[in-house]
Amino acid sequence: MSPVETPKAGPVTSVAARLDTVLGRFTMYRLILLVLAALAVYSLLLDVLGWLTFDIPEMLAHLVLCLGLTYASNRALAALFRVRPHSESSLITGLLLYFLFWPSFAPTDVAGVALACVLASASKYALAWRGRHIFNPAAAGAFVVGLTGLNIATWWAATPAMLLLLVPGVLLVLYRTRKFLMASVFLVVACAIIGAELLQAGMSVGMALWQSLAQRPLLFFVGFMLTEPLTLPPRRWQQLALAALVGVVFAVPYNFGFLANSPEAALLLGNLLAFMVGQRGGVRLRFNGTRQLTASTTEFSFEPSRPVRFVPGQYMELDLPHAKSDGKGRRRVFSLTGSPGERVVKFGVRTAEPLSAAKKVLLSLQPGDEVTATSVGGDFVLPREPRKPVLMMAAGIGITPFLSHISSGGLRDRDAVLLLLARSADEIAYADELKAAGVRVVARIADGSEPPSHITSFPADGARVDGEALKALVPDVADREVYVSGSPASVASLRRAARQAGAKRVHVDSFSGY
Repeated sequence: MSPVETPKAGPVTSVAARLDTVLGRFTMYRLILLVLAALAVYSLLLDVLGWLTFDIPEMLAHLVLCLGLTYASNRALAALFRVRPHSESSLITGLLLYFLFWPSFAPTDVAGVALACVLASASKYALAWRGRHIFNPAAAGAFVVGLTGLNIATWWAATPAMLLLLVPGVLLVLYRTRKFLMASVFLVVACAIIGAELLQAGMSVGMALWQSLAQRPLLFFVGFMLTEPLTLPPRRWQQLALAALVGVVFAVPYNFGFLANSPEAALLLGNLLAFMVGQRGGVRLRFNGTRQLTASTTEFSFEPSRPVRFVPGQYMELDLPHAKSDGKGRRRVFSLTGSPGERVVKFGVRTAEPLSAAKKVLLSLQPGDEVTATSVGGDFVLPREPRKPVLMMAAGIGITPFLSHISSGGLRDRDAVLLLLARSADEIAYADELKAAGVRVVARIADGSEPPSHITSFPADGARVDGEALKALVPDVADREVYVSGSPASVASLRRAARQAGAKRVHVDSFSGY
């Protein structure tokens, strides 16, 4: 007999819901690596068909040089600094450099590419603060090599022949990283400046737009480099402002002697600004212990080496090295469940079988063991206006981001309703914390079991949560800001139900790659 499923809000038939489920099996890093690898293979095919002007031996040698040297130099430097190498990151860097530099057998060109590979790896260690690299490694390597005169980045991926696979690849990455708005801001700003220049040169509007997108590296730049997670500021408004600024620096021509307009220079400036406003550097977390929340969920507690700056509702990315990969990479994102004022940081994690490799690492930790937190971010935060009512909907372990709001007292004086979807009453995590918070909690239990007395039961009756049921439960849902958290499928269906019920603003926190 199959286990009772967490109730959902309608049949998951939308393309978006299915895509979320599929992409949720991959971390952002693994997806970017796969897309770039597909583009590299595609570029070789185009060259065989005569759509590119390189020779196959040049392209193959160039690809092997970029991948081999970034991988080898990264492992050598990791051994020198006595840290565990992140192989996925080095391969991504190698593929980026493959598309940035022109394939060539000329000794000077080869030397320049080789230097860029080594410098890119070195930048992760030399241009880093507390274990976190400040600059995009590929951009840093390309920029410094350009200063030496050995070679210069041509960004040859920006060619019409590559668009057939480049466009869907970029769209897939932006969808997975939820950076469509940021990318749009950058593209609008950069295209407007470049387009205006081309219009003054006599081009038509259509040709100016085509040349901006097809023959300038805008799409490749925004899809694989500007939106790199580790070099972004933590809040969405900061990311949008950064995108606009980088778009201006990217598109406006300038030449200050040794420093001239280039995509890599624009990106490095953006990286520096992002570093100034974000959590500066990685944080070492010393493991304190665990607390069993339910039979299938566990809370992990860590003491950071220094204070962690975050806003309730944000997440932290942990680096969890494991010997046997499960295809999801070693960096995982977890919602912070504690208060910013606490000495410890805590994460609530579903630990039922089957366990991912990263969760096995967490469960194997002993008190005193250390892991690294690489970044903090997210915009799953409450409205600044304390009188604004909210509706929070959580499916299963999706309750975790709301715990930070509760722990910090953010819901104490706010009109808030929390709707929980759970398999059984025993699967409701943080029941004691919910009781102490005084928040109105309604639970929809799939197996019909009764929740604790302070939680109102919302009968499942075999039906799914739709807009009509949600509106009957929360009549003023249209006046509330809605927050939805859980698996991609649950988030998609609950968001749809909220929209059907009249909600105007729906914030989501989808546990993709979890």
